[in-house]
Amino acid sequence: MDSPPSPLAPPAPLFSSGKGKGKAPSDPLDRSSTDDNLPWVEKYRPVSLDDVVSHKDIISTIEKFIEQNRLPHLLLYGPPGTGKTSTILAVARRIYGPEYRKQILELNASDDRGIDVVREQIKNFAEMRTLYSKGFKLIILDEADMMTTAAQSALRRVIEQYTRNVRFCIICNYVNKIIPAIQSRCTRFRFSPLPQKEVQKRVTQVVEAEHVNLTEDGKQALLKLSKGDMRRALNILQACHAAYERVDETAIYNCTGNPHPSDIETIVNSMMNDEFSTSYQKVSQMKTEKGLALQDLIAGAYEYLESLELPPQTRVYLLDHLATTEHRLSTGGNEKVQLTALLGAIKNGVELAAH
Repeated sequence: MDSPPSPLAPPAPLFSSGKGKGKAPSDPLDRSSTDDNLPWVEKYRPVSLDDVVSHKDIISTIEKFIEQNRLPHLLLYGPPGTGKTSTILAVARRIYGPEYRKQILELNASDDRGIDVVREQIKNFAEMRTLYSKGFKLIILDEADMMTTAAQSALRRVIEQYTRNVRFCIICNYVNKIIPAIQSRCTRFRFSPLPQKEVQKRVTQVVEAEHVNLTEDGKQALLKLSKGDMRRALNILQACHAAYERVDETAIYNCTGNPHPSDIETIVNSMMNDEFSTSYQKVSQMKTEKGLALQDLIAGAYEYLESLELPPQTRVYLLDHLATTEHRLSTGGNEKVQLTALLGAIKNGVELAAH
């Protein structure tokens, strides 16, 4: 049996062979003070499958595979910050125990994505039989949608050839960038954006553990801006905690560089109600003072228009022009010209609503 880790031991390096040593804390947030220098995203990363937030159906299915010793090749896909990498590392800990690092090969295809990596690193690891232990080894390919098509084609053959002693777990954001031949050889699981209440639960735990002075409106702003991405939520929270004594709505928006909803409201109301030149001057002045980009204003205006009661015809007209302006900006359109065009479109929309 492993001896318990010494309380004076230095902090284990992140995702190195030492991370899994000793017992995982029963409480995912019961981290020692030696972890203080870690980013919160890593400090509060799930250790066991029970710690993984949401995705209970996926977790229970994978647990059944492990219990029956019938783990297939896995393809985990979905937006960033939803727990894909955390899940497979928790699976590795569950299968292999504290020394799981010796049984897995973890490659990030953002760095290693050519055919040479498949032919050399992956093939060599797959060919080496597991000494003194039964079962299979695990190869984790993160960001696999960045792999070239040639590398993916070579990987397909390796997956078939070494299934006897290796299982592959392929992780990506966009499943359509993985060739069909690999998709058909894997069991696919989609990780959807996390529900707000799940993000809120974990944020509340972190706030209590780190003694963050987070206000209620700050929490709502944080949940809104994170859009189901746990990594983004914790990064924003940590940045705001470092910069402000009191983390409120204004602090969150200032820290992320997003326009404050009250500024968006002022701008859209000015565009709708003020005379053209007055409105243009006011909006330009606010853009300069607050450091806002037209791209951000369009995203904010879209959300604000949702809350207004407008005739269907006017709503369609305004949304169409918001979309057109955003497209023109993305292809290199002049911001001043696009602002006047958008202002004109909103004026026309107001006239439409009046008739």
